[in-house]
Amino acid sequence: MTTVSVVYHSGYGHTEVVALAIGEGVTNAGANVNMIKVGADGTILDADWDLLNKSEAIIFGAPTYMGSVSGPFKMFMDATSKIWFTKGWKDKLAGGFTNSLSMSGDKLNSLFQMAILAAQHGMIWIPQPEANTSTSEAGKSGNSESINRIGSYLGVMTQSDNVAPDQSPNAGDIKTAQLFGARMVEAAKRWNK
Repeated sequence: MTTVSVVYHSGYGHTEVVALAIGEGVTNAGANVNMIKVGADGTILDADWDLLNKSEAIIFGAPTYMGSVSGPFKMFMDATSKIWFTKGWKDKLAGGFTNSLSMSGDKLNSLFQMAILAAQHGMIWIPQPEANTSTSEAGKSGNSESINRIGSYLGVMTQSDNVAPDQSPNAGDIKTAQLFGARMVEAAKRWNK
């Protein structure tokens, strides 16, 4: 059975909501999912490295802070250099997601960092293919159900308000994340035939 790992850092819980939605999409598409949370110190468990190494696909996720991936996620990225030396992730599939308070927040730069990490490892990057439905009549009325409302295609971009009680990404962002998880499974099944 296909296995996809979602490795992510979440500073305030918003990015974790997106990670869990991606994981749900992976599971609903009929694959195994490993949810691997990067700690505040940039580390993961030794057993988590084994899970990443055995996965057909890895989806990277981090909040965008000050126009870049979070510090702990960058430390995780740097720690992958041990795998880089052995070409351990060569030809695995990769994808990415990020979340921030603002609609832009320079999230594209965070996705660039993840895609370049994947390229350094010789991985195959899978983009987010969902069309932006915010241009439809439903989207024009401010519908929170709009898929890919931010219009990102390199990876999944979501936005969270800092207003209580619900600070999580909206329903459309969650659905976009679920669809991306399913897309990664479809790509892994095709790639591994």
